[in-house]
Amino acid sequence: MKKNQAKKPAAQRLIVGMSGASGVAYGIRFLEALKELGIESHLVMSKPAELTIAYETKLTVKQVAAKADHRYAITDVGAAIASGGFRTGGMVIAPCSVRTFSEIATGVTTSLLTRAADVCLKERRPLILMVRETPLHLGHLRSLTALAEMGAIILPPMPAFYAEPRTLADLVDQMVGKALDLLGHDWPDTRRWGEDLPGEKRR
Repeated sequence: MKKNQAKKPAAQRLIVGMSGASGVAYGIRFLEALKELGIESHLVMSKPAELTIAYETKLTVKQVAAKADHRYAITDVGAAIASGGFRTGGMVIAPCSVRTFSEIATGVTTSLLTRAADVCLKERRPLILMVRETPLHLGHLRSLTALAEMGAIILPPMPAFYAEPRTLADLVDQMVGKALDLLGHDWPDTRRWGEDLPGEKRR
């Protein structure tokens, strides 16, 4: 563990996981929001997530990783975030694939990504899963129900049209802001019902 990791208060330290589902823009924007808020980010990406970055963005994996304060290999099960003794304010998996949430639901974890999520559940820390799959069959729903019963927050990235989004970036920001709200962080770019962004009025 690096010395500077131990100095940050737990509430100001969050884990960001990215799995291979469509929607890597959510995880990338989440990392950028944490940087803006001065919150220490700990990133772990699956191999399929790295492939999806190439499919869905113009960024390289290295450029995405550079947005995080700390990045871990998916195979590094001895990393700080694999231990309950390493305190954090919780974890967001954005996007969260079916395979990833199914693994977490069983408790049989095979990578640092799902192990870190399991740690959040056992330590009673917030775990937000931005599930990217539709439609869902009964097996998916049963796994998600089990996760909700264990304390996970299931947050599919559903667009909020009351926020009057004008671009895809607006839709992404709205969901990233929602996740940050659930973690107790006020991000200035979040648009909430009945509120305008600074210097902006609704049409």
